[in-house]
Amino acid sequence: MNQSDSDDLLVRMRGIRFAIGGRQIIDGMDIDIPRGKVTSIMGPSGTGKTTLLRLIGGQWRPQEGSVEVDGVSVHRVGREGLYRLRRKMGMLFQSGALFTHLSVFENVAFPLREHTRLPEAIIRHLVLMKLEAVGLRGARDLMPSELSGGMARRVALARAIALDPTMIMYDEPFVGQDPITVGVIMQLIRRLNDTLGLTSIIVSHDVQEVSAISDRIYMISDGKVVDHGSPRALAESASEWVQQFLHGRPDGPVPFHYPAPDYVADLFGEAS
Repeated sequence: MNQSDSDDLLVRMRGIRFAIGGRQIIDGMDIDIPRGKVTSIMGPSGTGKTTLLRLIGGQWRPQEGSVEVDGVSVHRVGREGLYRLRRKMGMLFQSGALFTHLSVFENVAFPLREHTRLPEAIIRHLVLMKLEAVGLRGARDLMPSELSGGMARRVALARAIALDPTMIMYDEPFVGQDPITVGVIMQLIRRLNDTLGLTSIIVSHDVQEVSAISDRIYMISDGKVVDHGSPRALAESASEWVQQFLHGRPDGPVPFHYPAPDYVADLFGEAS
């Protein structure tokens, strides 16, 4: 990789290995996240997609390999350096993770009050700007219990961009949402990425939604990268596993049947 290519990367992961309780979740992955683009990480449940976000954010440390964000080694900086780095990151949790005892306005204002010393008048302007960006300025006085699931996800997104981060990570942003809400969230992710000059990382297994808004997709399985490229390139991939996943085929490289003895022998008690 030449210097200009390296400069275009916001996140660089090399040789990542990570295990929990003896189970290898990430097994030697290399992943590049380019600046200013929407990059998605896709794969079956339990293949380490959310784990990758936690490694990027410094919540977990890999047993082997390196994770760099904006040229900084996430797992070698001290606590203060990690906190500074995290201020460049926004996170949209799968549940939204709003503070249930705070109003919509106060939820979005929280990171501004926590990490800045801005006057209240400026905080008010910023909060209203962020809520306007997600179409919920009129909901500022509502409590989380009064929001639909889609509205809560959008408030969480407004909070994620409150500090004007360089990068936003989305953990399964489309789960449990109706088609209209999914369309709204898709539009917001793409529009905010391009308008604000963000870098977006989406973890998902929703093929159509991700393919529609991503610049690059990584397909992972069994702790490894199976294939990666643009949505069009992956649609033409020679990998049978990629084709099975993209088209939702029930059988293929990922078998329908869990490994078992011969069926007839098992029925008549002849299997060992």
